[in-house]
Amino acid sequence: MGKTIIFLCCLLLLLGCQGEKTQLQEATVPIQVVRVVSGQTLQVMGLREQPSLISEVRLTGISAPSTRQRPWGEASRGRLMELIDSTPVRLEFDVEVKDKFGRTLAYVWKDKTLINELLVKEGHALFESRSPNHKYDSRLERAQHWSRLMGEGIWNPKDPMRLSPAEFSRVYR
Repeated sequence: MGKTIIFLCCLLLLLGCQGEKTQLQEATVPIQVVRVVSGQTLQVMGLREQPSLISEVRLTGISAPSTRQRPWGEASRGRLMELIDSTPVRLEFDVEVKDKFGRTLAYVWKDKTLINELLVKEGHALFESRSPNHKYDSRLERAQHWSRLMGEGIWNPKDPMRLSPAEFSRVYR
């Protein structure tokens, strides 16, 4: 009897902790995109408990060229606009939900497509692992290998992007 009670208490404790983790990491929320700011940043409405508030969302695990980094930045932004296509998307969160600038960090899904991954695979963004958010790192890394091998977008051998987005922003502040 005593062992059964201890077992049940441990099981409840384990399931209770697992539920909190799942709620944080597995939550997906349908969201309306108001504006595509860049190839990695969206403005959305309806996030959290204030449905009329506009929030900024940064796509997790990628780094897209700045819109000033021509022609790749505008191409990246344009492709993200096409992918969003004024229909609601779903946001999926990882361990860290906000960045140091207060933007929400999320994986963006449209239907069954991970938009972050597609942008990398098509050569519109670079895979950038950022601790502690590693949920889709292997998918994003494979997408980047594919993009490089196929010479897509920023990897086009006839017109490659010479500076990474981070290098560009350091040089051209």
